[in-house]
Amino acid sequence: MSEPLIYEISRAGRRAVSLPACDVPEAPFPADAVRADLPLPEVSEIDVVRHYTRLSQLNHSIDTGFYPLGSCTMKYNPKVNEVAARLPGFASLHPLQDALSAQGAMALIHSLQELLAEIAGFSAVTLQPAAGAHGELTGVLIMRKYLYDRGETQRDIILVPDSAHGTNPATTSMSGLKVMVVPSDARGNVNLEILRSLTAKHGPHLIGLMLTNPNTLGLFDENVEEVVRLVHEAGGLVYGDGANFNAILGIAKPGLLGFDVMHYNLHKTFSTPHGGGGPGSGAVGVAAFLADYLPGPIVVRDEDDEYAWQMPAKSIGRVKAFWGNFAVLVRAYTYIRMHGAEGLRQVSENAVLNANYLQARLRDVYPIPHSDRTCMHEFVAQGKLEGAPGINTMDIAKRLMDFDFHPPTVYFPLIVAEALMVEPTETESKETLDAFADTLIRIAEEARTDPELLKTAPHHAPVKRLDEVKAAKDMVLCYGPGCGG
Repeated sequence: MSEPLIYEISRAGRRAVSLPACDVPEAPFPADAVRADLPLPEVSEIDVVRHYTRLSQLNHSIDTGFYPLGSCTMKYNPKVNEVAARLPGFASLHPLQDALSAQGAMALIHSLQELLAEIAGFSAVTLQPAAGAHGELTGVLIMRKYLYDRGETQRDIILVPDSAHGTNPATTSMSGLKVMVVPSDARGNVNLEILRSLTAKHGPHLIGLMLTNPNTLGLFDENVEEVVRLVHEAGGLVYGDGANFNAILGIAKPGLLGFDVMHYNLHKTFSTPHGGGGPGSGAVGVAAFLADYLPGPIVVRDEDDEYAWQMPAKSIGRVKAFWGNFAVLVRAYTYIRMHGAEGLRQVSENAVLNANYLQARLRDVYPIPHSDRTCMHEFVAQGKLEGAPGINTMDIAKRLMDFDFHPPTVYFPLIVAEALMVEPTETESKETLDAFADTLIRIAEEARTDPELLKTAPHHAPVKRLDEVKAAKDMVLCYGPGCGG
C-alpha cells in the first residue's frame, strides 16, 4: 500500500508551527500582497517531518548504497569533511567581508591552490570555477587569450578525441571555436596517424587539443607524450580534462607530461558529494607561462606575510561571483590533508584495483571492449548478451535497481554500443564489489531465461519504469490537487 500524499492527510485547523506572541507593533500587509485562496495542506508537525523524511529515504545516495556511476567518481564523503566545512569560522563568513577579517579562509584557499598545483605538476591554480564544465570553459578561454595576445588570432580550432567527455565539444562551441573530432585507434588511444594528419593540415589554425586521460573508455593513453608533442609542434596547447584524475592521483602529474592547462573536479576526486547536480568546484591549474591569464582575483601572500586578493596581470577576468564554492574547497583541503601524499596515491591504486577486479569478474559474461588492457578507475561493458537478443542496456540498468544498486552510467561513451560504464571508486569493499558482480551475472542469466522480468523492471522501486522521452518533454512540475501527484 502506498503512503498517503500530504494533501490527503490534510485536516482543517491542524498546524505544523506555533508562532510566538508578536513583540513588535502589528502592521497590515497590503491587500494586493495577500492571497487567501492558496490550497495549502493543513497538517501537524509530525506529519511534515514524516513526509519529508520518507521522501528523503526514497533517494539513492552514497551513504545508503553502491553508486558505480561511471565517469562521475561517486566516492564516499568522509564525515570529517562535513565537520570542517561547518566550522563557524568558515560557515559563518560573509563573502563581502574584508580580507583582514577573513585571513583564515584565505589561508586555506592559498594552501589549497599550492597543494593542487603540486599534486598535478602545475605552477598556478584558480579555485573560482563552480564545476568541471565551468573549469573547461575557463581553461579554453585562457588558451585562446594567450594565443591571441601573441597575434595568432587566426587560430580557431580545438581537437577533441571521440573518447572525450561530452562537455569538451560543448565548451569549444561556447568559446566561439570549431570542434574537430579525432577518432580512437583499435587499442582505445588517440589515433596518432589521424592526429598527425590533422595537426599538419590545420596547425596554423589550431588552438589546441582537449584530452581526457584516462579517457572515457577507462584507458590511459599509451601515446600521451607523443600526442602532446604533436600538438605543441603545431603551435597549439594541450588541455587536460581532469574529471578522471582519481585514477592517477599521486602517480602521474599531467603538468609534467606536457599538459598546459587542466581542470580538477574537486567534488569528484576530493570527495564532496555531488549527486543531483551540485555543488561542485572545477579548479584550473596552468603552466607558468599561463599563470598571468588565470581568472581572478586569487589569493597571494603580500610583503607583510598577510593574505590578499590579487588580479593576475593578463587575467581573462572573473568567471564566478565571489571566491568559488567555498564549502567544497574546505572539504577538498580537509581530504588532501587527511590523506597526505602517500594516502592520495593509495586512493588511485585502490580505485584502479577495484575497477580491474570487477572487469575480471564480468568479462566472461558481458562484452567488454579493450578487456585485454588494464583499465584504470573505470571500464565500459556492453548490455548486449549472447542468447538474449531482445535485451538492452536500459533493461539491465532498470533491473539493477531491484537489488538496491544504482545503475552505472548508460549509453556513454557514445563510441561503445549499449555502453554500461562502471566506476566502483576506491571506497568500496570486496564484499560490495562481489555482490554487485553476482547481481549482474544473475541479471545476465535472467535475460536469457525470463527476459520479460528485465523488460518490466524495476519492480520494487518507488517509481516504475517511465517513458523517459515523455518525462523529459512533458514534465509535471506542480504538486497538489489537480497536479496528478
